[in-house]
Amino acid sequence: MVDTIKASEKQKQFLTLTEDQRKKHSKLIENTYRINTASDYTEKIEELDRSFNYSSNSNYYWSEPEHSLLYGTPIYEAASPSQKIALNHLHWFTKYNYTAETETETVAFNQITSSVFEAIGGYDTICKELDLETQQERSHIHAFRKMGLMTATTLLGKKPLQNLQKSHSYKSSLGSDSWLTSQYYALRFLAKNMLKNKRQYYSQYLDKLEQKETFVVTTPTKGILGRAVPASWQGFFTFNWGGGSPFLACQYYAARMMGNMLLKGMEYPLVKYYRKLEKQGEFIPVPTAVSYYHHLDESFHTTISQVLSKEMYKDFPQPTVYEKLIANLSIYMVQRASFSGLSGVFPHRYLKDDQFLMTFVYEMLQSPLFGMSAREALHWMEQCFCSEHEGFHLAAKNHQRLLSDFRRFFNDFDFLWPVNREMRLMASGSSIDKTIQNNIKTFKQFSRLVVC
Repeated sequence: MVDTIKASEKQKQFLTLTEDQRKKHSKLIENTYRINTASDYTEKIEELDRSFNYSSNSNYYWSEPEHSLLYGTPIYEAASPSQKIALNHLHWFTKYNYTAETETETVAFNQITSSVFEAIGGYDTICKELDLETQQERSHIHAFRKMGLMTATTLLGKKPLQNLQKSHSYKSSLGSDSWLTSQYYALRFLAKNMLKNKRQYYSQYLDKLEQKETFVVTTPTKGILGRAVPASWQGFFTFNWGGGSPFLACQYYAARMMGNMLLKGMEYPLVKYYRKLEKQGEFIPVPTAVSYYHHLDESFHTTISQVLSKEMYKDFPQPTVYEKLIANLSIYMVQRASFSGLSGVFPHRYLKDDQFLMTFVYEMLQSPLFGMSAREALHWMEQCFCSEHEGFHLAAKNHQRLLSDFRRFFNDFDFLWPVNREMRLMASGSSIDKTIQNNIKTFKQFSRLVVC
């Protein structure tokens, strides 16, 4: 009898705690939506987007010099003042080109998961907030792509951009590759079968996509998810996040939070640079202002990612073994693909230098910006990618800072595997010596390809 009373009391305390937690995060969501709706940051970005022309901003740094492509490398040390400014602008372009890819994914998954919450009922405010974020992301994407491409085309011409765009482009072999197609349908069947008891909450938005498209792959980019998995697996995660599981719909935002934190680490120094220029009464370049207002817009999105992934999922039944598996797989794959390396030429890139990036640098050095011959370009590239320099140490410092942020965020996710909670894959990529050895191998392969 005593044990029964104690169990009843514990259950009552749990329900009260859950209700208190629900009230707390509901209030935070409501406040976030109210303030986000009242803000005009997106409108300011749209206005800056319309007014931008490169020539009016071309003679100014858009951020502190260390936020420059090739910063700390032998090439940067030998560059002229005008070349250094150009490398500063190209850093803005390459970073926000990737941000546009990631935000394109966000547009799709916001709508898919919002539809799950709508089906559950009682979550109208979060649905409205996610719809608002989707509209804001479309404005962000347009500004980044228009301003970035205008900048890069002016500085480099079209040829280097073609290879960079290729490295970020989405290419699916679904339908033409029988193995990938079979894998897609097998993973689709698995996801739907494992979540069949949650069919009543299935995303109507996803259902419409299935009726419209032969293959539902909602990430036609190389953003956080698109870089992490092939097309068949992109579809798999799409069916899980939109398949009616409230827990998995919330846990998409854990992956999104990794993108939010990556962006915050890169963008906050630009915010400080904006404020310094403003305080000193100096000219503020349009891209600097866009970064500033984007940071303010994204602060709302970051709050929502945190609330959904860490708090709101507790409103729902405990996750099944399968649901925990999917949550862990998504974090594991994103960690491995996007955060487990260093770059010798891009201080805010957390994956290994590859041949696509080397091709971009190779053609950039032969563009009118530097005017090098093929032999000269390879000589300088070898020094940048294959020998220790200040750029590697800056990249390692940035990598360690982001690693610490990730570990703090994921520390109390009790359903995560230790490899995810402690970000072990990311930590394994922090060695400068190991990075240089990998780069030597990749550079040798690249050199043989371009010399032939």
